[in-house]
Amino acid sequence: MLLAYLLRQAGVEAVVLERRDRAYVESRVRAGVLEQIAVDLMARLGLDGRMRREGLMHAGTKLASDGEVFRIDFQALTGSSVMVYGQQEVMADLFDAADAHGVRVVFDAEDVRLNGIDTARPSVTWRKDGVEQRLDCDFIAGCDGAHGASRAAIPPDALKTFERVYPFGWLGVLAEVPPCDHELIYSNHARGFALASMRSLTRSRYYVQCALDERLEDWPDERFWDELCLRLGPEAAARVTRGPSFEKSIAPLRSAVSEPMRHGALFLAGDAAHIVPPTGAKGLNLAASDVIMLSEALVEFYASNSRAGIDGYSARALARVWKAERFSWWFTSLTHRFPGMDGFDRGMQVAELAYIRQSRAAQTMLAENYVGLPLE
Repeated sequence: MLLAYLLRQAGVEAVVLERRDRAYVESRVRAGVLEQIAVDLMARLGLDGRMRREGLMHAGTKLASDGEVFRIDFQALTGSSVMVYGQQEVMADLFDAADAHGVRVVFDAEDVRLNGIDTARPSVTWRKDGVEQRLDCDFIAGCDGAHGASRAAIPPDALKTFERVYPFGWLGVLAEVPPCDHELIYSNHARGFALASMRSLTRSRYYVQCALDERLEDWPDERFWDELCLRLGPEAAARVTRGPSFEKSIAPLRSAVSEPMRHGALFLAGDAAHIVPPTGAKGLNLAASDVIMLSEALVEFYASNSRAGIDGYSARALARVWKAERFSWWFTSLTHRFPGMDGFDRGMQVAELAYIRQSRAAQTMLAENYVGLPLE
């Protein structure tokens, strides 16, 4: 959707195919932290009105080590902030304004197939309300995730994937209760990771690290709140408001990068090309930076018939992707309890957290990566 808006601004026609209906897309519980690049992009598209009114600007975040909390001041260290605004809210804003901006969206597009991606005239076919449809085009942007039709259209020997699967997951709940803090708290505890987050001033999002074979039925709300408060520590726990959860799920964590991000007339973007653990809040933000780069390359092609941008898209995007992957991997390794960790491993985590607390240089590194590295 972001790519379609950017192209339409430049007078390039694009059609968005969505496998599900609008209600399904907007109901999915997804990411909630926008980097400055994503915030600026919404403003550039003229879609930031509701975000400015309802989003929560965060000038920092907090880390906790066995209950002792300290703050990373993004604004002081980098001059930038992040915005807490749910991905489903971003999607609602994009859908609401689509007609006015000339962005065409086809919902419930079933059995999407990519054809001729190695030729100069590729096409996409799909079925809508039982009727087969076809679109001839110049290029195809595969923004349909790791299991979508785009990745499947690339010959296996033309795509290399690097992956790290983490031996734990996040058990998350949503509850209509005020957050325990005005900023996020990432907690490293001997029993495992915990995160205090929010979607608004009245809706909280909390997570605890859990084993991959855990069952939701073994985690009634009372057990979850007890474990969360223990891991956050007494200072934060004293401000936790308990209440019934209305959504509860377990998400596995993994890191993955597929190279290259282009094959012929097909360009991959977002989760179709890379996955990050949610620890660093990079998923949606990486997708946004991908499509900014891709839009620049396509607009350059149509404006001057230059192929430099589209030929260089994969390398340019991957340079930022790998840096975000590094940060997400590092932040996950710093804050989680891994199976088989011994006293030395735990001591290294505690020592690194203590170093970050004492070192402005270390805090700057964390802050620069969290608010988002610049496009290059």
